[in-house]
Amino acid sequence: MRFWHFLAVLAACFNTSAQESPIQSGPMIGYVDMREVLIWVQTNRPAEVQIQYREKDSKTEPLYTQAVEAMASHAYAVKLVADQVQPGRSYEYEVLVDGETIALPYPTTFDTQSIWRYRTDPPDFTVALGSCTYINEPEYDRPGDGYGGNYEIFEAIDRYHPDMMLWLGDNNYLREPDWWTRTGIFHRYTHTRSLPEMQPLLARTANYAIWDDHDFGPNDSDRSWINKDIAKEAFDAFWGNPGSGLPGNPGGITTMFRYNDIDFFLLDNRYFRSPNDMANRYENEILGEEQLNWLIEALVSSDATFKLVCIGGQVLNDAEKFEIYKNVAPRERDELLRRIASEGIKNVVFITGDRHHGELNKLRLNEDVVVYDFTASPLTSGSGRIRNEVNENRVEGTLVTQRNFGFIEFSGPQEARKMRMSIRDVAGEEIWDYEIEAQ
Repeated sequence: MRFWHFLAVLAACFNTSAQESPIQSGPMIGYVDMREVLIWVQTNRPAEVQIQYREKDSKTEPLYTQAVEAMASHAYAVKLVADQVQPGRSYEYEVLVDGETIALPYPTTFDTQSIWRYRTDPPDFTVALGSCTYINEPEYDRPGDGYGGNYEIFEAIDRYHPDMMLWLGDNNYLREPDWWTRTGIFHRYTHTRSLPEMQPLLARTANYAIWDDHDFGPNDSDRSWINKDIAKEAFDAFWGNPGSGLPGNPGGITTMFRYNDIDFFLLDNRYFRSPNDMANRYENEILGEEQLNWLIEALVSSDATFKLVCIGGQVLNDAEKFEIYKNVAPRERDELLRRIASEGIKNVVFITGDRHHGELNKLRLNEDVVVYDFTASPLTSGSGRIRNEVNENRVEGTLVTQRNFGFIEFSGPQEARKMRMSIRDVAGEEIWDYEIEAQ
């Protein structure tokens, strides 16, 4: 009896410790490069936050990031940069709040990118991806059954220990009480990010994100949204991308980065977007002229094996309905694909979300250029909304109408690089896979 009493007391102590933790959410690994790694943390009160890190299994003295003050004005969210790392190393880290180490019940590690060019073949690596993360909060949700569910999907993703997670928009769902104030928008970001099932994945995987309408504003919101700059402030505060905005244009969240031999282009399909319901739909924009020109020039300049273009809505779906590119902005979509073809840009794969189903689309633009569109949706929001949709570009057998996440495996020597795409269910079981080779 004394033994069981001891266990009960010990459990009570752990529960008390957890309740008193100063960490609201995180830590989360943001961008990962050879000489820098960004680590994000949110506390629940004013505090000084710092990261202590060292190489795994090393007895060397620990390294430290600069200490940063967590302040209410920024929802107590801070970004810390580990800038004493070396390429191709594995590190373990701890979060210090007001000088005290915070114990966490899951691994907190990161790996820096390696130097491979001119030395070896590109490293093999994996990428998880998904969109549409709805976390129920009944007092602010619509009446009825909760729209969100199967939160264990994040634990399933974490079990694969991907090198990177791509969040493809609708990463949280702003509700009516959130839209019109900074307080509401920051509340929604905080509530979603605090999901317990999400924390292990955030803590040891590089996380990159774009947005779509629901983490930008109301449903189908566009450049006329009065609070779009507050939405950008919240997005930048809660994500750890390496940049935010086009060169010389701080508006929007557009950026790009390289991971090993792959270039990732993170596009903004909201900040520059014209309203869907303009009288002359043919002139509608999603990217806008400046962003479209930048993308084409960046694709031309890229020497990456594959070029992954991440955007919230589907690009290659041939149906003329909902917020599919062809339906909303047909002229701009045709211009985008025409320029990819005329410039002879090979190995472009659009990585998309939004649609509450998963699928793979394929379109041959000319004799030399084939493009793909890999859609993974939804993670935890409602699924299976597709009805009577005729899509000539869908690869047969790839439509998935249940909650899911995408998975990409890059492998092979430099002269024969492969990209294997798959969709997996909430338990992590593979539903289908499709492999392409670099042209």
